[in-house]
Amino acid sequence: MNPTILNTNIQEFIDNHLKSDLTKLLFKGTPFNTVETKDIIEQIDAKKRCEKKLPTWFNTANIYYPNKLNIEQTSSETTAKYKSSLIHGSSIIDLTGGFGVDCFYFSKVFKTVTHCEINKSLSSIVHYNYKQLIINNIETFCDDGIVYLSKSNKTYDWIYLDPSRRHDSKGKVFFLNDCLPNVPKHLDLLFEHTKNILIKTSPLLDLSVGINELSTVKTVHIVALNNEVKELLWVLEKNYTGELSVETLNIKKDKVETFSTSLVKSSNLYSDCNYQLPLDFLYEPNAAILKSGAFSDVALQLKLNKLHKHTHLYTNNKLVEFPGRRFKIEKIINYNKKTVRALNIKKANITIRNFPERVEDIRKKFKIKDGGTDYLFFTTNMNNEKIVILAKPA
Repeated sequence: MNPTILNTNIQEFIDNHLKSDLTKLLFKGTPFNTVETKDIIEQIDAKKRCEKKLPTWFNTANIYYPNKLNIEQTSSETTAKYKSSLIHGSSIIDLTGGFGVDCFYFSKVFKTVTHCEINKSLSSIVHYNYKQLIINNIETFCDDGIVYLSKSNKTYDWIYLDPSRRHDSKGKVFFLNDCLPNVPKHLDLLFEHTKNILIKTSPLLDLSVGINELSTVKTVHIVALNNEVKELLWVLEKNYTGELSVETLNIKKDKVETFSTSLVKSSNLYSDCNYQLPLDFLYEPNAAILKSGAFSDVALQLKLNKLHKHTHLYTNNKLVEFPGRRFKIEKIINYNKKTVRALNIKKANITIRNFPERVEDIRKKFKIKDGGTDYLFFTTNMNNEKIVILAKPA
């Protein structure tokens, strides 16, 4: 951390060049002799990345930014706020503190928060930024969180971890026992210091793999932003043996889509639900539900019909609320070159579900451009027939 970057003139330069071409600026240089141009460029780049992801930091004066990798790896304010809505208490320790966004929101629902970060520079930056953000109940420590905990005799209401998915020798990893720290290896230590653990993992982690690697999982939260799954949150409770619930969340600009299921239901992908040929309306589940695997439970809970056991699209004759996209079916045709060309559609949004061809190949074959108000679903119905559904948003 170079405090000279916080000089008023340099801060004004950073703010004035947030929309500048950074490559040109790098070659041109800056008018400051006390700070290298690349360090100022790094601040500009990092701050730009925070405008939508971390608006509180972006709109606070004199914030010091780490490198872009730290910004990419940190939670967004939206997901951090959601995490803080799940837990509360007197004390929490974050063993993998990072840029400190999660701790910032934990500080609003816990009396005391402990932030551990092994990177000395990042720890210093976080400590400084909390002062600018006027947060007084977070204590920062530059230490390996697991080592810090092993030397401590304190207990906490909650322990939080966001294991690094970058392994020194294996590169980017997705299994928990390959991440740093290795949470499955240290579970006994963690439960010596708390009864409750919250773990954030990659959205690519398979639910069954995570459940097998961890123990006493109480709830898994699948968090999506604008239909892109951003993180999985695992709630562990000491000695818990009850049913595992799965909560899906898709946060959109105008609303939040939620759906709850259980491990038993979500793992029974093809349980007794009704199958039906397309009716008046078509429903496409959001990415969080697709990640959960609760394909049949969606149909059962919402009283919908599935098109095919491997086609995760739903239909009925009466429009209902649905955690995903809803469409009014305009036309249904069997899939072949003649019938598709007869639609005479030059521009459409194309989706494939349980279909053998790729979207790009379909576009090329039928010369259909992307966009417009028409939606084409290339899929398979309950009779194993390849069909195309023409629909519009409902």
